[in-house]
Amino acid sequence: MEKSGICLLGSTGSIGQNTLQVIQQHPEKFKVVALSAFDSVDSLFAQCCLFKPSFAVLVQEKAAKDLRQRCAEQNLNIKVLSGVEGLCEIVALAEVCQVVAAIVGSAGLLPTLSAVKAGKRVLLANKEALVMAGDLLLEAARQSGAVLLPVDSEHNALFQCMPKDYMTGTRPEGVAGLILTASGGPFLHASDEILAQVTPEMACQHPNWKMGKKITVDCATLMNKGLEVIEACKLFQLTPAEIEVVIHPQSIVHSLVEYIDGSQLAQLGSHDMRIPISYCLSWPVRMTSGAERLSLTQARQLTFFPPDNEKFKCLPLAYEALTLGKGAPTVVNASNEVAVHAFLNGQMQFSQIPAIIEKVLQKYFDLAASTLEEILWADKLARESAMHFMTSVNYG
Repeated sequence: MEKSGICLLGSTGSIGQNTLQVIQQHPEKFKVVALSAFDSVDSLFAQCCLFKPSFAVLVQEKAAKDLRQRCAEQNLNIKVLSGVEGLCEIVALAEVCQVVAAIVGSAGLLPTLSAVKAGKRVLLANKEALVMAGDLLLEAARQSGAVLLPVDSEHNALFQCMPKDYMTGTRPEGVAGLILTASGGPFLHASDEILAQVTPEMACQHPNWKMGKKITVDCATLMNKGLEVIEACKLFQLTPAEIEVVIHPQSIVHSLVEYIDGSQLAQLGSHDMRIPISYCLSWPVRMTSGAERLSLTQARQLTFFPPDNEKFKCLPLAYEALTLGKGAPTVVNASNEVAVHAFLNGQMQFSQIPAIIEKVLQKYFDLAASTLEEILWADKLARESAMHFMTSVNYG
């Protein structure tokens, strides 16, 4: 059996590392063709020594130069590229069958779009690409024949519960709605006084999942769930009114699909991203992931309740952006990235994140976003506006 060539964008992050763990379990099925990271030279070099890809990319040129030297010293026959151009080059390689898009944030848009245009099977762990340019990505997939498979645990759960032979980018037959579950993050029951004193260290302690800092903060504000609502609308072609968010602190039920006959199908599993990753890598069949089997008797109790939109204002802001359409989702995503980065660097309070997003959305709620150029322009304006509000407005 011919091995499936894998290009892994963001290989040193949480999703990237989990993907490589799954691949290691099935050396007869997969070959790592290309790996990439932003500037993590040590981590990427270690992966290069272990998996011996044909290509490696570090976005930062200085880091790429360092990696080239290290590979040469170890006689590793690896072509090292740099920049976004390097990322867009490796996703289109003829020997690449599957591209795992695991770059965090809007930085993943261009290489993900390049992979889709190249007609690859794209495993989407970068929700921001669909949030910013969902229509563009789906149209490119229709033209190229690319297949988009969701890696996010919630969207992967929805995909697993869809009708037989369902393909993303189309409205599923017989489906009445989607229910996205959210753990509620580390501050689910926190008072306003506690929220006003949240530190980056506190916000990065997720109760169930081990993830990168940015996405963990998004979980704490519920913006991650808001972005997932936008992603689900694009990926499954449903309206905002047909997507419900429920808080499920145990994170055992990863999401549900509701059918027109009143049935609800759910996917359950342990807190292990190797499950959705392995499902996408091997789809339409299944293979072992290395995850522990779920014990319902040990889980004992599963609870569900509605989110508090007054306490966690990022979620309704995402719904508002989705309803506004055009460039509003891009604006919300960009302003959130700026605000979260500032919070992680001690430049603003946790409770001020939604205030920044709301002000930027009020200013740029109606930007055009039908072309890549318009989307990137909306992203730029929103980032500049978020920086302006952070430096000029006293939130006290």
